[in-house]
Amino acid sequence: MIDKDLLEILACPKCKQPVREEGNQLICTNPQCGLRYPIRDGIPVMLIDEAEKPNGQ
Repeated sequence: MIDKDLLEILACPKCKQPVREEGNQLICTNPQCGLRYPIRDGIPVMLIDEAEKPNGQ
């Protein structure tokens, strides 16, 4: 689980919108972007190349 204070300052590197934590991923809240960034060993990997595209894209 990501610290609440850290989660408040994290943003999607692609579209700069806030992210939310869901399971072991951080998900961009922008519905037009929606990239899913992995959390590995409690550390968010906020790299566009490591992100998964949302279903259907």
